[in-house]
Amino acid sequence: MVLSLSDLVGFIGVGMLIGAYAALQLGRLPADNPWYSALNAAAAVLIFISLLYKPNPPSMVIEIFWFAISVYGLVKSLRARRASKAGHQAGTPPSPKSPEE
Repeated sequence: MVLSLSDLVGFIGVGMLIGAYAALQLGRLPADNPWYSALNAAAAVLIFISLLYKPNPPSMVIEIFWFAISVYGLVKSLRARRASKAGHQAGTPPSPKSPEE
C-alpha cells in the first residue's frame, strides 16, 4: 500500500487526536491544559486537509465542529491561565472561605 501525501497528513492528524485523547484518559494531560485543545485543533485541520483530497462530507462536517470546539477550549484555557498568573503576580491572596465551607 502506497500512501499519498494527503493520506499521510490525515494519519498524522489521527495520531495527534488519538495521542491527545489517550493522554487525557491516562491522566497525563488535563483537559484544561491548552495543549489538549491545541492538539485537537491541529488534528482536526490535518484530517480536514486529507478529506479535501478524498471528500467525505459527514467527516468534513465533524472536523469543522471539532476544530471550532477545540479553538473555544483553547481560548478558554488560555484566558484562565492568564487570569491565574495575573492573580499570582498581583499578590492577590486567596479569597477567604465562607463559614459554611
